[in-house]
Amino acid sequence: MTAVYSSTLRILLTTGLMITLALSCKKEDNPINFQYGTFPDSIINMEGINSAYDDYNTTVYEISDAISVIFSSNRKSSGGQFDIEQGKINYNFNQTTGKCELNAEITNDGFIAGLISKAATTENDFGPYRFFSTADGFEYLILSSEDANGKLNFHYLRNAPVQGTSLPEISGPFPINLFNTTSDEAYLCLDTDQDSVYYCSDRRGNFDIYLDTLNNDKPLSEQFGKAFKESIIQDIFNSEGNDKCPFFHKNVIVFASDRVGGLGGYDLYYSVLKNKKWSSPVNFGPGINTSSDEFRPVLGSVQDFSNAYLIFSSNRPGGKGNFDLYLTGIDLPN
Repeated sequence: MTAVYSSTLRILLTTGLMITLALSCKKEDNPINFQYGTFPDSIINMEGINSAYDDYNTTVYEISDAISVIFSSNRKSSGGQFDIEQGKINYNFNQTTGKCELNAEITNDGFIAGLISKAATTENDFGPYRFFSTADGFEYLILSSEDANGKLNFHYLRNAPVQGTSLPEISGPFPINLFNTTSDEAYLCLDTDQDSVYYCSDRRGNFDIYLDTLNNDKPLSEQFGKAFKESIIQDIFNSEGNDKCPFFHKNVIVFASDRVGGLGGYDLYYSVLKNKKWSSPVNFGPGINTSSDEFRPVLGSVQDFSNAYLIFSSNRPGGKGNFDLYLTGIDLPN
């Protein structure tokens, strides 16, 4: 395991499950034996964030020297309604010994608390996804909330970026008419260029993954407010089972599926974009998947670390509750 200590360690935006990964890297007068950091490839339970209830559906977002993570949990209702929570995962890499230490905790950032409060509905709220839009300069929080009929629809909130101690006004939530139907729509994400949108819907029966395009020259709020337009189903990702929770990072997309041939329940899969074509999905294998459910994968990268991290949820035995959040280091496919 290798990393570089620095006064400020920039963390790259990945993005959706929401938690905060904060950096704590202090340079010491010890020899540098490991130039680059490496997230451990063991599966680490984020015990300081997890509860005795269901904790999943996370997203990651860069704020200074931390990754803000917001996630869905039913802890407040003791296993009933799902709401949005926030937390932090601290990690430290020792360049002398090569040891990487991680720990997690629930946080109460004032702005995030206000954002979560405004996003909350009286029904279940799932699949938060937070990002900065290069099209209009606003930060967005997208989530799927149940309507009066129990169907999941997309809503968004937006705000100017937080600067100093002045907290910006938060607008919303507003419906994303462009993608919503009378079926379930959930787990929206953008590609690196922010001109392609991936999400899942059960409008054809089972959940499938869909693709739509955006115009980088127009504000996202204007595009989200347009009338519904049928998206393109992505057959390369889809199966006869349920294919859900797409998340795009660099040239890789990860998702969850209960298709035939997995290890049991929902497994995590990845596909690589090369020459504008996606490879056939690959199961992450028994190093990550189990006979239980693995759900809502999120990929991220950190500057001066040689590998990426994968955050996901699972109801495997040995957890703190039913679904817990887990983190592991992975090498991104070429």
